Amino acid sequence: MLRALLALPFVLLMFAATPAVHAQNAAGGDRPGYVPSEDEEQLDPKWEKTVVFYRTAEAPGTIIVNTNERFLYLILGAGRALRYGIGVGRDGFQWQGLLRITNKKEWPDWTPPPEMIARQPFLPRFMAGGPGNPLGARALYLGTTVYRIHGTNEPQTIGTAVSSGCFRLTNPDVSDLYDRVPVGTKVIVLQQPNVS
Repeated sequence: MLRALLALPFVLLMFAATPAVHAQNAAGGDRPGYVPSEDEEQLDPKWEKTVVFYRTAEAPGTIIVNTNERFLYLILGAGRALRYGIGVGRDGFQWQGLLRITNKKEWPDWTPPPEMIARQPFLPRFMAGGPGNPLGARALYLGTTVYRIHGTNEPQTIGTAVSSGCFRLTNPDVSDLYDRVPVGTKVIVLQQPNVS
C-alpha cells in the first residue's frame, strides 16, 4: 500500500506532462501511436502518385529524391518517371548524396536514434511495427545511414519539411514503391532544383 501511495505522484506527473507532449506533436513532431482518419489519408492531388515526363541520364529503376520539390521519382525510362509526393527533413536535417537501398522491411519496428531522443525526449525508446508506427507500412533503408524512405502514420505531412532527415510517403505509396524496387537500387538525393 505504501509503495502505491509513493508511486502516485509520479503517475500524476506523467499525466500532467501529456498536454505538453501533445502540443509539441501538433507543432510537427512525430506522433507515435497515432492512427490517421480516412479524411487525413486523402492527399491534395498535387502530391498524389502520377507518371510524369522526366529527363535524366539515369537508368530505369533509379530513385531520385528532390527535397526542394518534395517529390521522389522512380525512373521508368523513355523520358518518364513515377512521381510520389513526399515529406522531407526540416531545416537543419536536409542532406544530399548517392546511396543504395541496403534493406527492406514490411511494418518495421522503430527505435529512434539517441540523437532524436535527445531532441524529443517524450518519444518511446522502441515501438513495434503497425498502423500507429511513424515508419508506416514499409521502410527502405539507405546505405549504412539512419535514413530511410518509409511510410507514415501522418499522411497530412506529405509535401512538408518535418522529418529528421528521412523521406516519408503515404502507406499506399511506400507499399507500391517497395514492390517495385529491389535491395541494391541506386538512390540519388538532390537538394537543388534541376536546371535544364
